[in-house]
Amino acid sequence: MVIHPTAIISPSAELAEDVTVEAYSVIGPDVVIGAGTVVGHHIVIEGKTTIGENNRIFPFASIGLPPQDVTYADEDTSVSIGNNSIIREYVTIHRGTVRGHGVTRIGDGVFLMAYCHVAHDCQVGNGALLANSATLGGHVDVGEYAVIGGIVAVHQFVRLGEYSCTGGFSAVRMDIAPYMLATGAEGAKLFGPNLIGLKRRGFSAESIQAIKKFYKIFFRSGLTLKDAIVKVREEVEPLPEVERLIEFVEADSKRGLTR
Repeated sequence: MVIHPTAIISPSAELAEDVTVEAYSVIGPDVVIGAGTVVGHHIVIEGKTTIGENNRIFPFASIGLPPQDVTYADEDTSVSIGNNSIIREYVTIHRGTVRGHGVTRIGDGVFLMAYCHVAHDCQVGNGALLANSATLGGHVDVGEYAVIGGIVAVHQFVRLGEYSCTGGFSAVRMDIAPYMLATGAEGAKLFGPNLIGLKRRGFSAESIQAIKKFYKIFFRSGLTLKDAIVKVREEVEPLPEVERLIEFVEADSKRGLTR
């Protein structure tokens, strides 16, 4: 364990033997940090925060502080961060609320670029990437390997499906379905499947073709949700990606669906 002499670490914090904590960082009593994680200088980690293995946290990040929620009354809520994630400069991650999940969760292999904000009760899936200054309101769900561009603002309670891509400087007010590409400063709109991202992630030509067919029927035909799903089931091969899209659009949504 490498601890800089200026770091302030509570005796009750639990740090694995090979954790590194650099100068002037402050770690509170309920923090647990796993093996191989590097906590850079001038970082604050407090609250009931669990951080896994081999993470790299850069200077001036703040993790586990109370949520920006006027109803929060110092309840016992938490932050959970998985393994192998990168948290860059000035990122803020707030703990959950009892009205939400009770925990703000960051998965494995997540990349949070500088100045990102992850508000209370957000759930960020494995492999997700948030570019500089992306901001998640409370209770946002981000699917695995989703990409959120720089200076994107995501409204609270929005769902961003897995492998979706949101272009920079967008305002996301409603859910974005898995595998889709969306952008728009005055309200994100769909621009088709995230073809480049899907190819990079190794999706087969068959799966991409099925996703494209789903998009044309569900998002471009003008049919009602019910009729569009009937048509999809009649005309599109029932691959796992298609079934996932149907599951997503049929699920309860607090904000509605971007179409």
